[in-house]
Amino acid sequence: MSFTRRALGQGDVDMLVMAHERFVEGRAGGRRLSLKFMALDGLNLAGRNLEEADFTGCSLRGTRLSGARLNRAVLFCCDMREADLSSAQLVKADLRGACLRGADLARADLTQADFREGVIAVPHATKGLSSVKHETHQGNADGASFTGATLNGATLEGFSAFKVDFTDCAMKDTRLTRANLKDADLSGALMEGADVGGANLSGARMIGAILTHVAFDTARTERTDMTGCLREPTLEAITEADALLEQALDANAWAESGGVLGAPANFEGKDLRPLGARLKGLKLPALNAKGACMVGMDLSGVPLQGANLEGADLRGCNLRGVDLRGARMMRAILSHADLDGAILAALPLGGGRSMPTNLSDAGLRYARLVATDFTGAVMDRADLTGARMDEAVLSDAQRASLTIRRAAA
Repeated sequence: MSFTRRALGQGDVDMLVMAHERFVEGRAGGRRLSLKFMALDGLNLAGRNLEEADFTGCSLRGTRLSGARLNRAVLFCCDMREADLSSAQLVKADLRGACLRGADLARADLTQADFREGVIAVPHATKGLSSVKHETHQGNADGASFTGATLNGATLEGFSAFKVDFTDCAMKDTRLTRANLKDADLSGALMEGADVGGANLSGARMIGAILTHVAFDTARTERTDMTGCLREPTLEAITEADALLEQALDANAWAESGGVLGAPANFEGKDLRPLGARLKGLKLPALNAKGACMVGMDLSGVPLQGANLEGADLRGCNLRGVDLRGARMMRAILSHADLDGAILAALPLGGGRSMPTNLSDAGLRYARLVATDFTGAVMDRADLTGARMDEAVLSDAQRASLTIRRAAA
């Protein structure tokens, strides 16, 4: 932008932020933060509560905002090059016209954030706001890292993301129309329902990405690598859904009758996605879903004690509050799965015996594990990169070994 921003020091900004935090919390003396067209380069705002703050036209180059709460904040046409926004909360943030080149947004929550083009009224260099000119700024994050970030429902229409790292991102229903994603890395991204109409995906890596309900008809896909990506369920899987549901109902009867009626369900190797949410409310202990595809399914509250989920694909699955005691989950893929409050402790078998939950070699990258009970679980070589584990219940030995593995990831 062709004007000089007034620079603010760390002390001045700290006082303003403290007043804003009082405002957000509804305490006396609070005042909403509004710092339009200011220079805050290199300042430390990590972990601060900046929800609904207005930074229109500000320079935040190299600013530390890791873990900051910026939900619904106005970052309209901000210069945020090389800023640290890792693990920041930016739900519904206004990032129109923002420049994020080289920024770190790993693990950030950008749900429904707006990255579209922005038109800003720029103050005159000497006359200030009495004489303004309008400038159009395209959203730009070339070379930035969004690894493991959540972009569900975000709008990146016309956004420039050349060589951006989107690996393992949650991008359900993300609007990427006419975006420049040339040479971007979208490997492992969960892109169900994403709109890529007119997008430039030339040279992009989409290895192992979830691409259900994604139409590439008008997108540029020269040299795009979609090896191992997951697409829509086959016609065979769709037609088999009713029979699988009958088997699940039979398994529920087995659970409720104490083993007198029915039998445990056997879904080994099956694609269960066509079942949608129809398994909710059922009891499915001892389920055999080894190698099954359960991506994005809602199984919240479904009892799965002793289930065999070895090698199952559970990416983006809702397993909130599920009883998984004694489950076999070796090599299961649980990236971005929600296991908040789930129970993965050992399953009592009587006579002083128990069966531990086995998560050996499981992939729990960027999963939600808040208040999850892992007491006694076997977690050898489990990948917990970026997982949120606030209040998770772990033994001292488990906690020590996981710290080592996560640090090495």
